[in-house]
Amino acid sequence: MAFLSDNLSRVKPSPSIAVSTKALEMKAAGLDVIGLGAGEPDFDTPEHIRAAGIRAIEDGHTRYTAVDGIAALKEAICAKFLRDNGLSYSPSQVTVSGGGKQVLINALFATLNPGDEVVIPAPYWVSYPDMVILAGGTPVPVEGGIDTGFKITAAQLEAAITPKTKWFIFNSPSNPTGAGYSFDELKALTDVLMRHPHVWVMTDDMYEHLVFDDFKFCTPAEVEPALYARTLTCNGVSKAYAMTGWRIGYAAGPEALIAAMRKVQSQTTSNPCSISQHAAVEALNGSHEFIASNNAVFKRRRDMVVEMLNAAEGLVCPVPDGAFYVYPSLAGCIGKVSAGGVTINNDEDFVTALLTEHGVAVVQGAAFGLSPNFRVSYATSDEALRDACTRIQAFCASLT
Repeated sequence: MAFLSDNLSRVKPSPSIAVSTKALEMKAAGLDVIGLGAGEPDFDTPEHIRAAGIRAIEDGHTRYTAVDGIAALKEAICAKFLRDNGLSYSPSQVTVSGGGKQVLINALFATLNPGDEVVIPAPYWVSYPDMVILAGGTPVPVEGGIDTGFKITAAQLEAAITPKTKWFIFNSPSNPTGAGYSFDELKALTDVLMRHPHVWVMTDDMYEHLVFDDFKFCTPAEVEPALYARTLTCNGVSKAYAMTGWRIGYAAGPEALIAAMRKVQSQTTSNPCSISQHAAVEALNGSHEFIASNNAVFKRRRDMVVEMLNAAEGLVCPVPDGAFYVYPSLAGCIGKVSAGGVTINNDEDFVTALLTEHGVAVVQGAAFGLSPNFRVSYATSDEALRDACTRIQAFCASLT
């Protein structure tokens, strides 16, 4: 359609949302489908946070607020960064948006010019490259394969940086793999960044509190304090606090960058939901006891899913450090034919046949920049996960 922007033709709709939508459509048509595509906890928002939202309504906090967040929330965010990450920020260095995604794209729109490059480790969250493109930049994927635990090396980062590089986007624990960088692994990357002072760092720490076993979360400006002045540390309440629908993301960084992001937001959405902001204050300042109990459930589900997928013919499923995803390789299934007559040439063929023949919706690895793999979200009930993994085993066993 000639009326539409040429830039839009370079961007694809979110594959993970598309999978979830397809699964819902099939369910509505009466088909037996298990959806493992959505990246959101199946837990309710904790009661004390819900109560804070209700109080906000009853107290009349239903009008416009400051463009990028109320003072109480900015103060809570500053306290969170100091408490959890040892990072000291003032409220003028903090921005609040309608979800973590808006924080990221505000920063990209505020900083990218045509020709600017953004280094993105792959597998990556599906939206990173497309947000860079929408903002006029050029994504530069750097592949971290299964042999390196889906993590990139310092040498790879060094090789990817050019004079045109403006940002390095960093996500740990990762969506889609759940892989987390240890302090030493991250220090190796920050050492590279210290040699390239023109490169800024954009962290996506959304899964900070969703970690398992002995993994210790750390963020770039914490690991290398000298990067503080060129790091945008991004986070939100969606995942750990089971608040995906409340739509509150936030970030802290240099005042000039925050001011530029505020300008972008002032001409797009203006302030985030006033009610959600008050609930987020309670989320950050209130009790966090529920996080440990939720993580125990996620860990149990992770272990079950990893065990069952590794028992499926042709699949190899590494154990993730955090988040609520696994990212198995289906290399052992390539070239085989399904019972429905589909030749598995790639991961898209695999997930399509799995959905149509066995009613399990997962997301193809191509959407995340690394194939042949697929992403499973285990943020659903044990019963549904057990049923889905049994179906995946049956599907893999049927391939000839």
